[in-house]
Amino acid sequence: MKEFMGSDFLLQTKSAKELFDACKDMPIFDYHCHLIPKEIEENKRFDSIVDIWLGGDHYKWRQMRTFGFDEKLITGDADPYDKFYAWAQTSENLIGNPLYHWTHLELQRYFDINLPLNTKNAKTIYNLANEKLQSDKDLDVYGIMKKFNVYAVGTTDDPIDSLESHKIIRERGDLETKVLPSYRPDKALNINKAGFVDYINKLADVANVKIDSVDDVVKALVLRLDHFVENGCKATDHGIESVPAIFLSQAETNVIFNKKMNGEELTSYEAEAYSAYVLLRLAREYHKRNITMQIHMSALRDNNTRMFNLLGPDTGFDSSHDTNVAFKTSTFLNELEKTNQLPKTILYSLNPKDHYSLATLMGCFQGDGVRSKVQLGSGWWFLDHKDGMEEQIKVLANLSMLPNFVGMLTDSRSFLSYPRHEYFRRILCNIIGTWVEEGEIYNDKDMLNKVVQDISFNNIKNYLN
Repeated sequence: MKEFMGSDFLLQTKSAKELFDACKDMPIFDYHCHLIPKEIEENKRFDSIVDIWLGGDHYKWRQMRTFGFDEKLITGDADPYDKFYAWAQTSENLIGNPLYHWTHLELQRYFDINLPLNTKNAKTIYNLANEKLQSDKDLDVYGIMKKFNVYAVGTTDDPIDSLESHKIIRERGDLETKVLPSYRPDKALNINKAGFVDYINKLADVANVKIDSVDDVVKALVLRLDHFVENGCKATDHGIESVPAIFLSQAETNVIFNKKMNGEELTSYEAEAYSAYVLLRLAREYHKRNITMQIHMSALRDNNTRMFNLLGPDTGFDSSHDTNVAFKTSTFLNELEKTNQLPKTILYSLNPKDHYSLATLMGCFQGDGVRSKVQLGSGWWFLDHKDGMEEQIKVLANLSMLPNFVGMLTDSRSFLSYPRHEYFRRILCNIIGTWVEEGEIYNDKDMLNKVVQDISFNNIKNYLN
């Protein structure tokens, strides 16, 4: 029997172990995350394991609810140790869940704690982790990023954000990690969402543009895009249920926009046409500036209205969607390709059924001298577990070119998430190592070492320039 979470964790063959040795120390480029730039600027040090581990992690919150704990122990004002003990009870029941692996990797890599987290060890681990947080100077934000060799992070930022923290971090120059803003204009595209009109008015103020038409919206968004580019932006991001693909004229779209601004209700057809018009115009601007477009699709958000009203968004009440993505995604990409204005694009789906369609579709839109210009994004959110990553990697290998893959991202709000890159690298190396051992690929060690090193870091660095 193998050692629990030992040095050979997830590595089943000699070849897998050799490949992991070749890539385990590669830098981390966490090109899509939800870290708070202000916390990086302030070099935040967390008070306790509860703050840094449970403070904003809705992955854990979902499972604590599933185990039956009262919300007071999850997002409420319960005693910190009671919250931690509740998580320990939850964790020991998460066999087969990626949180079980991530929890123990984080205990090992951050706190040098090799005990399993359970109710027997909870108090000991709680005390050891808190002592380490207080005494170890390397467990502030800067120390964590240095410890894990984090080359860069891509935060997720709204067009109206000032990016003041990004400016301060860059000008101060005391952090080796690059902190790059990513442009996410969802609130300007989601015309049927509550608060749209207020948001457009804020956008007008920040961009110093009078917004009376849909083209004014685009003008303001492009001005803010240029502000982002000036502050290091290399990628944009769009969180949408499905890619919009209803294309109307400027005049027709403007009628839709004015209806909304005048307080009228829109149909789903009108809302999609508005989103398609704005996103298409933005994508052409991304192409012009050599900015990568990321599209995260097939998430059904805020399913529990009662809890949404109580806690707000991003608190653990989202799920995988089952929309049909192929035709709309094809239509949108093709509309850009007609004028040779398709930017580098990474496609993610929260539903694994979409991976085959997206992986075959992206092969229709490669070119421009860019290696894998259109990418199938890493297993994301509910898919960043062992099975989800293995499936995404194998679909990509079967239908495209695995050595060009831009690799792993955390999509996380936690500074304790960097071992997930190790988790991904182990899974990747085990897949390729198994192919070697079974004689399915030639064992050119130099070439295969380069493949896992490129996927771990080099590809995304080159892809984002």
